[in-house]
Amino acid sequence: MNKFIRGGYLKNRKTYVVSTTGIVGAMGAYLIGDADIFTTLQTIFMLSGIYFLKQESSTKGKK
Repeated sequence: MNKFIRGGYLKNRKTYVVSTTGIVGAMGAYLIGDADIFTTLQTIFMLSGIYFLKQESSTKGKK
């Protein structure tokens, strides 16, 4: 139970999971017709930016 409360496998991957879920949701919204292509691309680029900013800050100073 303690492993579940502290994050376990997803301890350092929460940002990646949220970004991936958002990208899949944006593509799904486009495919069913709830969003147009411009809104979908804007959402995908925003969430990709969050992913890459997290990746950059997690590797900073580890050389």
